Amino acid sequence: QVQLVESGGGLVQAGGSLRLSCAASGRSSSTYTMAWFRQAPGKEREFAAAINWSGRRTHYADSVKGRFTISRDDAKNTVYLQMISLKPEDTAVYYCAADRGVTIMFFPNDYEYWGQGTQVTVSS
Repeated sequence: QVQLVESGGGLVQAGGSLRLSCAASGRSSSTYTMAWFRQAPGKEREFAAAINWSGRRTHYADSVKGRFTISRDDAKNTVYLQMISLKPEDTAVYYCAADRGVTIMFFPNDYEYWGQGTQVTVSS
């Protein structure tokens, strides 16, 4: 069992930056593939970024590529999502997810564990 707790969301102006954190606890969480998804009002949950268990492989949605960076610090059992050049369309609840698979997956159903989400609001 893995528990995930996100933090770092908030209100920011367009062009600003935020860093989200996801603290993981539980068995072998450092060996899991970790991902960030987001869900805007009235829309389906969508993939944003993921990092594999070693940290050597990452993948980003086209909509965030070049602006978001995912990283992990296994000594702290924490995954980060650094977001810069934020746009109003980035407004969403951001969820951290974990999966025991070694391959980066892109759909919510592929992930076994989820956090409660943190709200990010970007004003224009």
